[in-house]
Amino acid sequence: MLNTLKELCLLNGVSGDEDEVRRYITAKAVKHADHLHADSIGNLIVFKKGAKSTGNRLMLCAHMDEVGVIVTRITDEGFLKFDFVGGVDRSVAIGKPVVIGHNNVPGVIGLKAIHLTGKEERKKAPKTDSLYIDIGAKDKESAERLVEPGDYGAFVCQPEEFGDGLFKARAIDDRVGCAVMLKLLEEELPLDVTFAFTAQEEVGTRGAFGAAFSVTPEIALVLETTTAADLPGVENHRRVCAPGKGPVISYMDGATIYDRELFETLRRLAEENGIPWQTKEYIAGGNDARTIQRTKAGVRVAALSAATRYLHAPASVGSIADFENMLKLTRLFLTEMARRLDEGE
Repeated sequence: MLNTLKELCLLNGVSGDEDEVRRYITAKAVKHADHLHADSIGNLIVFKKGAKSTGNRLMLCAHMDEVGVIVTRITDEGFLKFDFVGGVDRSVAIGKPVVIGHNNVPGVIGLKAIHLTGKEERKKAPKTDSLYIDIGAKDKESAERLVEPGDYGAFVCQPEEFGDGLFKARAIDDRVGCAVMLKLLEEELPLDVTFAFTAQEEVGTRGAFGAAFSVTPEIALVLETTTAADLPGVENHRRVCAPGKGPVISYMDGATIYDRELFETLRRLAEENGIPWQTKEYIAGGNDARTIQRTKAGVRVAALSAATRYLHAPASVGSIADFENMLKLTRLFLTEMARRLDEGE
């Protein structure tokens, strides 16, 4: 699974421009799917039959998109003005390399020189309109030959393993969920499963609404990442969770109160099978579950996440063991759902 994750994290898929990621997943999934299609908003919906015929009762969900930038105009000097797509901390974007458009034009995010800033300016995160992207163009005309307003830009980060079992890459959020689902698609499943690879999660969980509305599942398990803050200077009660302590099983976040029985099921399965797990110790964030839960007459939702440092930054960090344990616990969850059907639950 780790090799798949590395490949996924090299693909550009800023919200609304997920084509490259969707093509990769389609090529992998089509070999194992009974049916798949891309809907009008860009979700990829994949159905695979299992040992138990259950139709669309169970849906697994992970989003394909990532945060990034979008070009808004080109200056007379050939620099690109832009806005962020999704929630990016402006202070961590300065000096970071990006690639723009489908031709992957290289650039770097810049800010005026520090010696030109006042003392008060230096104390604050820069405003987006004070930033620009330098693509090395000598003037506006040169830049216009390479890019145009509306082009997306993705951060550049080489995926790599480092330290004590950690993994660094951009877009771990949520390519790890996509990698888990691709691995499960290769396997014999205990029951029918619909896999929803969703679009535009980072700009308001927009794709998940269409996916859940068309699939209409009874239960949905969202495979995600969540913010870790296990860092120096952060008070213990604000650390949320930590890489390496196991998948995060959520009972609540900033957007969703999860189905309590499904939460208890995931916790029991983890404990019975020796899989480390943790909860979020600080209520914050949200994911596709918030939209899925509210679809039509309502959907029972659960979430399983990998604790990830520096979420929505040009480079994020997670634990390889957590990724593998997400896969193991999801397998156990599918088996449990099939068992309950056998017993008429």
